Amino acid sequence: MLPSLSVTQGGPSARSCHKVCIDPDRRQIFTLGRYLDMLCRTPGNLKSDFYMYDIDSNSWTLISEDTGEMGGPQLIFDHQMSMDVEQRKIYVFGGRVLTPHTAITFEERSGTCGMALVGSSNSDPTFSGLYCYHVSTNTWTKLCDDCSRPSSPGFPTIRSRVGHSMLFHPGCRKLFIFAGQRSKEYLNDFFTYNVDTQEIQQISEGTKKEPCNIPAAGFTQRATIDPELNEIYVLSGLSKDKEKRDDNVQNSFWVYYIAQNKWSCIYRNENTGEHYWSKMQHLEPCPRFAHQLVYDPCNKVHYLFGGNPGRSCLPRLRLDDFWQLQLCRPSHEQILQKCKLFIRKHR
Repeated sequence: MLPSLSVTQGGPSARSCHKVCIDPDRRQIFTLGRYLDMLCRTPGNLKSDFYMYDIDSNSWTLISEDTGEMGGPQLIFDHQMSMDVEQRKIYVFGGRVLTPHTAITFEERSGTCGMALVGSSNSDPTFSGLYCYHVSTNTWTKLCDDCSRPSSPGFPTIRSRVGHSMLFHPGCRKLFIFAGQRSKEYLNDFFTYNVDTQEIQQISEGTKKEPCNIPAAGFTQRATIDPELNEIYVLSGLSKDKEKRDDNVQNSFWVYYIAQNKWSCIYRNENTGEHYWSKMQHLEPCPRFAHQLVYDPCNKVHYLFGGNPGRSCLPRLRLDDFWQLQLCRPSHEQILQKCKLFIRKHR
């Protein structure tokens, strides 16, 4: 167990709605962002501090008191971070910029912050763009602006959001960005950003005209990637809208095959009633939001912990269950046997 008060060791203060990423080769953890209640905000604490934790020495380093002053993002929350371990670069995309007038409601939702975002009476929501931090040189570079606030003509823009997924594939050198929320709009687009060429490729626009065999918008999703297998995994669960939760109590697990550019839903529970979840409580996790899902690519195992089941009768209920998921793929021999059996049955 590590010391509970990191601030006493020169680490970050207590916070929520932040993000962390890890460099497994150098055994370093980086953390950026946080949310502050409106009554707690002052010009002095609206700075985007940036920390690194060294696992071997059990020590914190304050990299920067304010990344905004270094050409990086302003103080943000509900963003995403991914690391290019080989080139020692951290990519930060999306999130809301925290200002003295940023307002949120206490309606719970699926994002890390666990709250629904709304614009304040003074200004429209400000979303952060795409940034790159080079660890070796301690420098920030803005790669793309949010589409609503371009900094200069001709500068690349991207549609920023919160509650999205962002994954880095070291082989093809691309960020895969999927879904999210922009104000009251639930996004379902899917695109890549090539970190070497700065090329943006739209895989799916997420429109109603497209095939429906993709994870649906408006549902909590958690995504992981296996670069070796060239696969992205998406766990889709509880609806983000309180009004729709009773009708959408369902889990689904999707695989995106990168090389084939193809989605496949490999699991979806059949029943959504309370009796079903009572019966299955020891066999599969109930749908939820504000949870965490991580993937061990070496052993090909997912781990899921906690979250909010979104039960209107128990609004303060939080889960502490811990699950392991391992995908079992049939061997060539098993597939051949099933094919032979199928042929014999239909002769």
